[in-house]
Amino acid sequence: MRHLYGQSVYVETVGVEAREVDPFVVAVMAERGIDVSNHLSKSFDMLTETTFDLIVCLTPEAQTAANELARTQSLEVEYWPTSDPTHGTGSREQRLEAYRQLCTELEGQLMARFGTPDLLVHEG
Repeated sequence: MRHLYGQSVYVETVGVEAREVDPFVVAVMAERGIDVSNHLSKSFDMLTETTFDLIVCLTPEAQTAANELARTQSLEVEYWPTSDPTHGTGSREQRLEAYRQLCTELEGQLMARFGTPDLLVHEG
């Protein structure tokens, strides 16, 4: 989201629980010129800012946590079902390909939901 839309949106990334950064994520994002190696994983409980307009969830568990937050906040919750490459098997290259596919899928969903980044820059 940050890579596509820059400073035009405020983005916070959280999960159901805080975890170490997945090395496959680091590798695939590096292929796209994005360094996430120092990313700090956070859980919903660790959020200090909760005045969001929208929460996009990628798992049913995250949707449940987001809906709980939405009970006390005025915000939208969207669930985008996605494949989970963390459960993949096979060679390193096969697993990386599953992560690449997810990255491409999410990029497409972002652009479908929020528009083409180039259009946002020219309209703003």
